[in-house]
Amino acid sequence: MIGGPIPVPTQLELPPDRRRTLRRLRRAWRSRKALKGVTQWILDWGLPMAVVLAVVYVMGARATSPSQVYQFFTLIHEPDGRKAWIASLIGWLLVPAIIGGFAGHVIAERINRVKSVSTATLFRRRRMKDRLRLPGLIDDLGPYFHGTYARQDFVDGWVRIAHRNDWVKAQDHWEVYVRDLMSTQQYAHLDRHECLRQAQNTGKMALGVTARMGACVVCDRRR
Repeated sequence: MIGGPIPVPTQLELPPDRRRTLRRLRRAWRSRKALKGVTQWILDWGLPMAVVLAVVYVMGARATSPSQVYQFFTLIHEPDGRKAWIASLIGWLLVPAIIGGFAGHVIAERINRVKSVSTATLFRRRRMKDRLRLPGLIDDLGPYFHGTYARQDFVDGWVRIAHRNDWVKAQDHWEVYVRDLMSTQQYAHLDRHECLRQAQNTGKMALGVTARMGACVVCDRRR
């Protein structure tokens, strides 16, 4: 807050030149919240489950053979060892649960979306390139320093005043705010690009006002 132990800098410092790969991956991971339905479920749960299955499969294959592990997974043959029993148990419990849950989720989503068209998508024609375009990422605030006047004004308040020129912390809290905003119900029916765009625009308007008063909602919630 203004008047606290750390004084507000008189000018905005240049963003750090180093862009670590870990921070880029973190930004990409948080941006997945712009996705919806099956796509986000695959990233949140499908990939970790697939990794677990792959590890168990490889461990079992080292003890026996890949074909035998497959037979244990599918319950064709009775397991004959501890690792084989683990593979058999996963094949009996986890694999049907994943397939059934995935199919049920797809069906439920299609039923719920019969008459739940977002006003942002009314009368629009979705071309093939729009369907195949990769999801966007939450903005990196560094380029805002040399951006338009509106972007410069936002980072001046958000980085300089609210976070005392701490670019790393400001970027982290910006990503957290946009990520959680995209997870709310009002963005549920937007496509991934419109969801990200609206969440960032809303975030810049809301955070820009409070930042000028030296406040950050993420800082306040994490105290």
